[in-house]
Amino acid sequence: MAIIKLFPVAPKLNFMSKRKLFLAFSALLMLGSVISFATLGLNFGVDFRGGILLEVRTDGPADLGNLRSRLSALDVGEVTLQEFGAPTDVLINIQKQDGGEGAQEAAIQLVKEALGSDVVEYRRTEFVGPKVGGELKEAGILATVLALGAIGLYIWFRFEWHFSAAALVALLHDVIATVGFFSLTQVEFNLSTLAAVLTIAGYSINDTVVIFDRVRDELRKYKKLAITEVLNMSINRTLSRTVLTSVTTLLALFSLFIFGGEVIRGFSMGLIWGVIIGTYSSVALAVPILSYMNIRVGVSDGPDKAEQAAPAAS
Repeated sequence: MAIIKLFPVAPKLNFMSKRKLFLAFSALLMLGSVISFATLGLNFGVDFRGGILLEVRTDGPADLGNLRSRLSALDVGEVTLQEFGAPTDVLINIQKQDGGEGAQEAAIQLVKEALGSDVVEYRRTEFVGPKVGGELKEAGILATVLALGAIGLYIWFRFEWHFSAAALVALLHDVIATVGFFSLTQVEFNLSTLAAVLTIAGYSINDTVVIFDRVRDELRKYKKLAITEVLNMSINRTLSRTVLTSVTTLLALFSLFIFGGEVIRGFSMGLIWGVIIGTYSSVALAVPILSYMNIRVGVSDGPDKAEQAAPAAS
């Protein structure tokens, strides 16, 4: 509590003087994400690319090298193994076999025979066909596009089209940067990490709406101030709320990342990155974009108030 009380309620940081630097950094981040996606692609999980997935528990720490050589000799195509949390837990990915469901069952049986008594428990066995994986990809892209469109319409109706455009640019920035993050790190991209991307969009727009609400109020109060001063005041007067909300959220997410196990590690990593990049875009991208728009148009004056002199941001 004492730390929270020490945080200044309305600091006087001059964000708007650095807006060109912020915009340049954001443009480079988006460009880098696109290049990473184009060159490295995403490490799609079985959900999207199809194939066989087995999660096994071995009798003692797994010897991945030995298991890999035994499975490679089966002639079932590409096989990847990775430690999955504890040293005794192994995740095995096998490419889709030619043929129908019977071919997949035969491959699973071959793998089980090769692993033999080394495996004491088969914790998960899944098969996803490429058609289902393709449909999931299309559904995921459609869900993301529809979510961004609905958010843009909401901001348009609540504020004005200028605010909607700025919010959508910030949201696209967050989504592209997050896809770039998964591409660069090659963390498995599956349905749970797609859910993380959509969660990031919701979190980011929540921060943006809070700041935009303050911008609208300050525009009505300080009609003679330069737009950059009004925007700077709005950021500073919501900064304590923005930072404290993000920090408390990150504390919970780091706990999930450290103690939640391998199953949700990609999900928690994506959210950690998303909260950081979403907070940045709300403060340093969405609001600076407004400075290049005539946002005073369409903002009603509201109740008559005496013009107040605003302190200049240092």
